Amino acid sequence: MAAKTIPVEQAIGMVLPHDMTEVRTTPKEGDSFKGVAFRKGHIIRREDIDHLKRLGKDHIYVLSLEDDEVHENEAARILAKALAGEGVEVKGQPTEGKLTLTAARDGLLKINIGQLYSLNLLGDVMCSTLHNNTPVTKGTKVAATRLITLTAKRNIVDNAAKICPAEGIVSVTALNQAKAGLIITGNEVFEGRIQDKFEPVLRRKLAGIGSSVVRVAFAPDDIDQIAAEIQQCLDAGADLIITSGGMSVDPDDVTRMGIAKAGARDTVYGSPVLPGAMFLVGYIGDVPVMGLPACGMFHKITIFDILLPRVLAGEAITRADIARMGHGGLCSNCTVCSYPVCHFGK
Repeated sequence: MAAKTIPVEQAIGMVLPHDMTEVRTTPKEGDSFKGVAFRKGHIIRREDIDHLKRLGKDHIYVLSLEDDEVHENEAARILAKALAGEGVEVKGQPTEGKLTLTAARDGLLKINIGQLYSLNLLGDVMCSTLHNNTPVTKGTKVAATRLITLTAKRNIVDNAAKICPAEGIVSVTALNQAKAGLIITGNEVFEGRIQDKFEPVLRRKLAGIGSSVVRVAFAPDDIDQIAAEIQQCLDAGADLIITSGGMSVDPDDVTRMGIAKAGARDTVYGSPVLPGAMFLVGYIGDVPVMGLPACGMFHKITIFDILLPRVLAGEAITRADIARMGHGGLCSNCTVCSYPVCHFGK
């Protein structure tokens, strides 16, 4: 890059090569401001001189790009296009050299963490994202990218773009709209000794993620009856089975055995997530089965809330997937829950 600086007083009539940011703070609450004062391409006028000096710009860059160089705005467009995968869109023009990627639909954010790491190792380019597996809604900002410097060699930006696979690094997977069968287990509920609290909680959570309930069944602590109720839910068209209760080590808690008798395979019982240590996930044919311990009734967010979007995104949950959740798997039980804008499940 051929570059030189000249006093701002001599820059009248020249074109700014980059956005200039202004930060204003005043004692009056609400009067703070951070944004672009002058955009790239602005032709400097005499009346701009004092404003530029208040920004600390006593000198102005005059740039002349070589054929093998790229400006930050063009670099941002190249990077954003390469990063954006299915379900992600790039809108607008770069601001201060940065472009933002947003969710084009509701769904589950997926980040190719390894490729993102490789891109950021290059040094002159960057991309920051939300956490992998974060549930997002259409319009959510999921990533941002830019060139670190004002200009760079074009081959650096091209190499960064080549790191991105054809499907991009950042994508949003749409969630299936499940028809759930709920099996509420436990003698105390089945015999009417206590009122069930699970069904309304599960209905609300499923509705909030675009799914519905096709059948609700109640079963005592009996392996055969639990298995039979699961089968009736399947016969009713359920493509997701959720059981509640009976997941502890007490002798009367036999829901796991009922799930197994119903034909579940690839079952994973137990997780390094709190709340949710006694959670179960498995499959009967292609139908996921999720066994919820009692914590699902008392805690607003548990492992069920973390894994349900992944199940509805079509992922087959394995023991390895569950084991990785120990890092970030301890809920802080905040007075005001802000999930998913927190560390839990990340």
